[in-house]
Amino acid sequence: MNDIQKSPVSTLGYNFIPNAFLPKGKNEYYLRNQQNSNTNYRRLTTDEINRLTQNRNTSDDWSKVLVSDIFNTGLVKNCQFYGLVRIGKLEPYYLEFHNLRRPVGLYNSTIISCDFGDNIVIDNVNYISHYIVGNDVMIVNVNELATTDYARFGNGIIKEGEQEKGRIWMEVCNENGGRSIIPFDGMLPGDAWLWSRFRDDADLQEKLIALTQSKFDVRRGYYGTIGDRTVIKNCKILKDVLIGSDAYIKGANKLKNLTINSSQEAKTQIGEGCELVNGIIGTGCRIFYGAKAVRFIMASNSQLKYGARLINSYLGDNSTISCCEVLNSLIFPAHEQHHNNSFLCAALVMGQSNIAAGATIGSNHNSRSADGEIIAGRGFWPGLCVSLKHNSKFASFTILAKGDYSAELDIPFPFSLVSNDVSNDRLLIMPGYWFMYNMYALARNAWKYVDRDKRTEKIQRIEYDFLAPDTVNEVFASLKVLEQLTPDEKGAASTAGMENSSRKTVVLKIPQSVKLFKELVRYYGTLELLHHFQKNAFTNFETFKETLPSKGQRSEWLNIGGQLMQKKEIEKLKSNIKAGKVKSWDAVHSFYKQQDAAYSAGKLAHAYASLLEILQIRHSQFTPALFKDLLQQSVATKEWMCKGIYNSRAKDYDSHFRKMVYDTVEEMDIVVGKLEDNSFIKYEEEQLKQYKKKVTGVIKFL
Repeated sequence: MNDIQKSPVSTLGYNFIPNAFLPKGKNEYYLRNQQNSNTNYRRLTTDEINRLTQNRNTSDDWSKVLVSDIFNTGLVKNCQFYGLVRIGKLEPYYLEFHNLRRPVGLYNSTIISCDFGDNIVIDNVNYISHYIVGNDVMIVNVNELATTDYARFGNGIIKEGEQEKGRIWMEVCNENGGRSIIPFDGMLPGDAWLWSRFRDDADLQEKLIALTQSKFDVRRGYYGTIGDRTVIKNCKILKDVLIGSDAYIKGANKLKNLTINSSQEAKTQIGEGCELVNGIIGTGCRIFYGAKAVRFIMASNSQLKYGARLINSYLGDNSTISCCEVLNSLIFPAHEQHHNNSFLCAALVMGQSNIAAGATIGSNHNSRSADGEIIAGRGFWPGLCVSLKHNSKFASFTILAKGDYSAELDIPFPFSLVSNDVSNDRLLIMPGYWFMYNMYALARNAWKYVDRDKRTEKIQRIEYDFLAPDTVNEVFASLKVLEQLTPDEKGAASTAGMENSSRKTVVLKIPQSVKLFKELVRYYGTLELLHHFQKNAFTNFETFKETLPSKGQRSEWLNIGGQLMQKKEIEKLKSNIKAGKVKSWDAVHSFYKQQDAAYSAGKLAHAYASLLEILQIRHSQFTPALFKDLLQQSVATKEWMCKGIYNSRAKDYDSHFRKMVYDTVEEMDIVVGKLEDNSFIKYEEEQLKQYKKKVTGVIKFL
C-alpha cells in the first residue's frame, strides 16, 4: 500500500526543514536567505490583493507573498501560492528565446515557497516548489519542478540524518564496484583517476572520502537554484536539480539529483526525451535526442546524443558519445564514440580516443565474475567490429584492425597496428604504424584536439602532442623488447607474452621500427632543446648548456586525467593528502596548476635525458657541433613527417576505388574538396617553413 500522508492544507509550503534538523534560533528560511540575499521585498497592498484575487489567484496567506517595488498585478493570473513566495520586478515586457515568446509574469501555475528574480516568465508550471529563480528566466509548460530538504544535487554526500548506505557512488573502471568513486561538482578527470587507483592504500581512500564530504554543507534545507536567463520548456519532471545561468532545457522527460553547470561563456543545453539521474554536468555540455545517463559525470564541453547511454561513468572534457552504450568507464578528455552499435564497459581510456562502429569493448570476461578491466593509453582506436577480452592493456596510440580478439592482450608498443590474422591463426603487431602509413591522421588528431579544447577554466593542462614524456618512455620500453628479437629476412619475429593464447604473436617491420623509434626520440629531444633555446633568447651555446641538467635521468611519468605528471610528484601528493597537508579538493587542484607551471621544465629535463640516453653519451659530450647536427636531422625528420601527412591523405585521391563513385574529377573536388586546398596540409607546410627558420636562427649562435 502506498504511504499517502494527510496534512492540513494550511501547512503546505511550510516546515521545509524537519524540526529535528533545524538549528536552535533559526527558522526554516535561514539557508534560503543565505542563498538569496535580496531583501528588497515588500508586502502587498490591500488593493493589490484584491486585483490578484480578481485575476483568479489564490494564497493561503497573502501576507506571505512579497513583491518588489515595481510590481504589476496584471502580470499574475490564475496562480496558486503556498508558503513564503517572493517576487522580483514584473514589468510589461515579453521575453523571446528561439521563437518562444511569452509575457513577463506568473500564469496558470502552482507555486510553493519560491523566490523569483526580475522579469521572469512562469507559465503553465503545474508544480514548482522550493526554488530560487534568477533574472529573465523562462519556465513554460513544466509538470513538476521541486526540491527536497535533503537535496544533494548529484554530489555523493550524505545529509544530516542519512545513513552511509544512501551515499551515491560511481562504479568506474570495473563492474564489481572495486574502483568506485564519489562524484562531486568540480571533479576533474585527474581526481577520478587518483581515486580509482591505489585501492590498496586504505589511508588515502579514507582521506579522499573525507575531502569530498567536507566540500559540501550537509545541513538540510538548501533550495534548488536556476540561474539568470535560463530557459526551461515542455519538460516533465525536474527534481533536486541545480541549474546555472544561460542553460536551455527543452522536452526533457526526467532530470533528478543533478548539478547542471552553465554560464554565459559556456551554455549547457538538454533536449527532447532525455532522462538524467544522479549526475554532474559541466559547462558547455550538449545532451540531446533521448540520451540516458545514471550515476555519471560529464566534464565541460562534452556531448551525449541520439539515444546514447552513460551509466556509472566519467566522461572527460571535449568528448562526444552518440547512439551507443558506455558503462563503468573512466574516460579522459577528447573521446569520440559515434556509432549505434558500439559498446564500452569496464575500461580506463586515457583520451584522444575513437571507438568505431561495432566495437565491443565490453563484458567478455575470463573469470567467473564481472571483474575484468581494460586500460588503454591515449590515442586508443579500436576499428570496426573489434571485440576485446578483459583484461587487456594497450600502449598509447594503438589501433586495432577489425576482428574478434578472443584472448587477453598486452600491447607494449606505442603507435602500433594490431591485427588478427585469422587465416594463419596468429596475432600481428606493427610498431610505429602511424608514422609509416597514417601520418595525416596522427598529426591532425593532435592539432584538432587543441583546436577543439573549449574549456573556460583549464585547471588541468591536457597534453595532446603524440611525442611527450609518456609516449617516449613507452618507446624506450619498446626498444628494449624489439632489440632482443631476431627478425627474419622480412623483418618479422615471433614473441610471447602479448596474447594469452598458444598461437604465435608476430612483430612486423622490426628494423624499420627500431630505426623509427630512435629517430623519434632524437627529434623529441632536439625539439624541446630548440624551444628552450629560443624561449630564453640564448646567444651562445655555453650559456644554453649551463641551464641543462648535467646529471638528469629519464623520469617516469603518469597520465593523470590527460595531464602528464612525474610519478614522484604523484607520490608526494598522496603522502601530503594522507598527512593532512592537502586538506581539500581545491588544494588538489592547486597541485595540478603547480604541475602545469612546472611541466615545461620537467618536459625539457626529460627530453634532454632521453636524448643523451638514445645517443649513449654524457652531458659533457653534448657539443655545439652535435647540437647543430641534431637540429639539421630534426629538419629532415619534420620534412618526412610533413611529406607523410600529404602522402597519406593523397592516397584518398589516387585510389581507383575512391574515385569510381564520381563521374568527373571536378565532381570529386566539389564533394570532398581539392587536395591542394586542404587546410591542415597547408598548416603543416607552413609549420615546416617556420621550423626551418627557427633552426637556422639557432644554428647561427652555435
